[in-house]
Amino acid sequence: GKGVVQDVVKAAELYGKAADQGHAYGQYNLGRMFDYGKGVVQDVVKAAELYGKAADQGHADGQYNLGRMYEEGKGVAQDVVRAAELYGKAADQGHADGQNNLGRMFESGKGVVQD
Repeated sequence: GKGVVQDVVKAAELYGKAADQGHAYGQYNLGRMFDYGKGVVQDVVKAAELYGKAADQGHADGQYNLGRMYEEGKGVAQDVVRAAELYGKAADQGHADGQNNLGRMFESGKGVVQD
């Protein structure tokens, strides 16, 4: 932590309070903690749900990470077309990983028409 003792459980609690108020960054950050089991018991379904809430508000990291979960079938049914759509939304906001992953999908023709 910076200026405080690191406490991932407390962080998850506070992100949860922000997420419950509809805060996109809180939803994304709590989703990330559920995704990796940091400060909470790992729950990839909950992570996908929270990334989705952030993504619905235009949060580029939420869109990217939900796209990754759709591509991998992690916490959601695998759907490479939906993954490409989400990577595209993140890419349109300048998200470098979204741009890279969408480019990879175009290169391979995975979830998109190969170009």
